[in-house]
Amino acid sequence: MTPFSRVLIANRAEVAARVIRTLDDMGIGSVAVFSDADADLPFVHEADMAVRLPGTTPGVTYLNIDAVIAAAKISDADAIHPGYGFLAENAEFATRCAEEGITFIGPSPAAIAAMGSKVKAKQLVRAAGVPLLDDIDLSDPEVIPYPVLVKASAGGGGRGMRIVRSADELEPGMESARLEAANAFGDDTIFVERWLENVRHIEVQIIGDTHGNVAHLFERECSIQRRHQKVVEEAPSVAISPAMRDGLTSAAVAAAAAVDYVGVGTVEFLVAGEEFFFLEMNTRLQVEHPVTEMVTGIDLVREQIAVAMGEALSDQVRNVSVYGHAIEVRLYAEDPPSGWLPGTGPLHRFWFDDTVRVDAGYESGSIVGTDYDPMLAKIIAYADTRTETASVLARAMRSAEIHGPHTNRDLLVGILEHEAFVAAATPTSFLEDHTIAALMAPDETRTRDHIVAATLATSAGRSAAAGVQTSIPSGWRNLFSQPQLVMRTVGSVEHIVTYAHRRDGLVVAI
Repeated sequence: MTPFSRVLIANRAEVAARVIRTLDDMGIGSVAVFSDADADLPFVHEADMAVRLPGTTPGVTYLNIDAVIAAAKISDADAIHPGYGFLAENAEFATRCAEEGITFIGPSPAAIAAMGSKVKAKQLVRAAGVPLLDDIDLSDPEVIPYPVLVKASAGGGGRGMRIVRSADELEPGMESARLEAANAFGDDTIFVERWLENVRHIEVQIIGDTHGNVAHLFERECSIQRRHQKVVEEAPSVAISPAMRDGLTSAAVAAAAAVDYVGVGTVEFLVAGEEFFFLEMNTRLQVEHPVTEMVTGIDLVREQIAVAMGEALSDQVRNVSVYGHAIEVRLYAEDPPSGWLPGTGPLHRFWFDDTVRVDAGYESGSIVGTDYDPMLAKIIAYADTRTETASVLARAMRSAEIHGPHTNRDLLVGILEHEAFVAAATPTSFLEDHTIAALMAPDETRTRDHIVAATLATSAGRSAAAGVQTSIPSGWRNLFSQPQLVMRTVGSVEHIVTYAHRRDGLVVAI
């Protein structure tokens, strides 16, 4: 196949920026598409060309297949990379690309459709010998083994899922799951399976080419989740044995081969003790793919593109090995102690040191809105050991300069430094077993520093707002009498702060 000259990325923010970086490295032109809400984000300016998508509803804009295809034609793109989310697992979109003579950088429409339906996917992998949880027969309510999980057949991301722990919760849970599934995916098909407590979520990265080859790039541990959305991911998993690893990777390859899979994808499993069960297959690049890249040295986006151009799997993929350990955290503009309310507004300062990899969709000066998922960036650390990696990542997160909307930064640091995480005791119930308040217990030194910084900012703000004598600090006295007094509340604790500008400098006391 002729190499691509220009690739359109049918996605936004961090996803688009990540793909653009590899396209630049490969000498391939990049085309960004954007909604009005995203016009000033970095990815729009990083691409070689950018095309505005029509529409005034931001969330719908990137889902407009006709508009994305039109943008590819306008920009003379010969391929489309869907990223993850939006149209990435849309079989109709992949079909349209083929009809328009545009290469879809992903699996075939048939593979997307097969694995997009969890019901059909389970039938396929069962035939391939992959272990899975059987659907529960609801015809006899007396023998239903509670707790059970109601799941939407289409989609993912935790939507259309309900844990049901008793008979009186079953019908309401099923109806709620149906409604959410219909609204989110346009398909209200649901099924019920056994709910496993204290399990781990382990997924295997796979890749297939057009020559019939399928390989795995080992596993990732993604057990720390909130409402079935991953929060912390790492590779490799330290919780499974070599025998379990062999079983998981073999099952993942078998699942991919069952649909003649081409491109990168992820096969997800639940691990309970020495047993594992197929959960689902994501027919796209995953948000957490950087941890696999860090421990294998393989650029997964490059491999995606190479496979889409008709190349066979590289020797590096065929002979892959794992070195060291990588951990990724997802930094969101949200406030966990306040019910996870999303944060909005300008990012006045957004900086991380160079000890970590930062895949970001925003930069200093960017405006964070409410139109899209609130993820600001993925922060990834790599070191020889898991303990060292967690320490490097926690330090980088703690020292990061993030000035603007509330974020979950302190929660992430709390997780990374918690004794249970350090001991790798991380089942999917981690965020239920450890309260937000415990994980975000304040550091008194940091609290004091924040209070002092806020006091200084208040003083400077008053001086700047003064109509006259703006060079004189707030609270200045020729003859010292009484200091300025400010009350600061952190959580439920009140702090009395006094400060005074004197000839020998600023004096602050808490």
